Amino acid sequence: MSLEVNRLTKTYGSQKALDEVSFVAEKGEVLGFLGPNGAGKSTTMKIATGFILPDQGDVLVNGLSVLQNPKEVSRLVGYLPEHNPLYHDMYIREFLDFIGGLYGLKGNILKNRIEELIPLCGLEVEAHKKISQLSKGYRQRVGLAKALIHDPEVIILDEPTTGLDPNQLVEIRKLIKNISANKTLILSTHIMQEVEAICDKVVIISKGKIVASDLLKNLKSEAGKSVLILETEETLLLEWFAPIGEITFINSNKAIQLQVKDAAVARKELLQILQERNLTLVSIQLKEKNLESIFHQITQS
Repeated sequence: MSLEVNRLTKTYGSQKALDEVSFVAEKGEVLGFLGPNGAGKSTTMKIATGFILPDQGDVLVNGLSVLQNPKEVSRLVGYLPEHNPLYHDMYIREFLDFIGGLYGLKGNILKNRIEELIPLCGLEVEAHKKISQLSKGYRQRVGLAKALIHDPEVIILDEPTTGLDPNQLVEIRKLIKNISANKTLILSTHIMQEVEAICDKVVIISKGKIVASDLLKNLKSEAGKSVLILETEETLLLEWFAPIGEITFINSNKAIQLQVKDAAVARKELLQILQERNLTLVSIQLKEKNLESIFHQITQS
């Protein structure tokens, strides 16, 4: 089971929200769908779930077109939107029973499914309460249960951890990882640490266009320039290292940071300069890239 987004284009008035957006999410992987506010993330996910129609393009779920087969696709997709829609006056089981009925589930099949989801989503302690009595963390769990009630093959989560405290974040991340094992899961979030902890693949959208799409490990190893930090016992002059890359002092004039294209080549050039100028090396460190710096670099370019 996979979700294939094919050349989606969507315009609101004079603003092009999506410009031929394409990517694929495969079964068993968690795809992080990232972008600045207004980049087109929510529009893409709403089209993928059949909530709105594109001007051009299509989304295929296991080969089925969301445009031509909306009912069939809706049974294959579970969606938790950013603003989690819940009926606060309902009890948890009552709400899940209602949602399951909308998908045509009934009788013992629906009852058994609800009893599977209560522990899966960590709702045992609160299961007797009305939704209005729950904390935001538990309401998000109910939203996840809602998205999973019909056992969908593709799960789309839009900002599922917004507003959660650190403990709730850890719990929801574990839950997402558990349910993704045999599903295709797309996660949209602004929390980069969350993507690095959960996701296998990353798609970055900016101004309605895909600007990066790759496995997370490849993106971190290939994107942009490497950063080296050099420290010596002697005072340094930036002009000595100008041919190697972009240079700035760090904390003192005995340590510099260099942005370079090739870290291995730059390291050799640095050692040669140290030897020529008879400088005493304290350390040369390769600063590890993180997704936040890569995201900023890609979306600001």
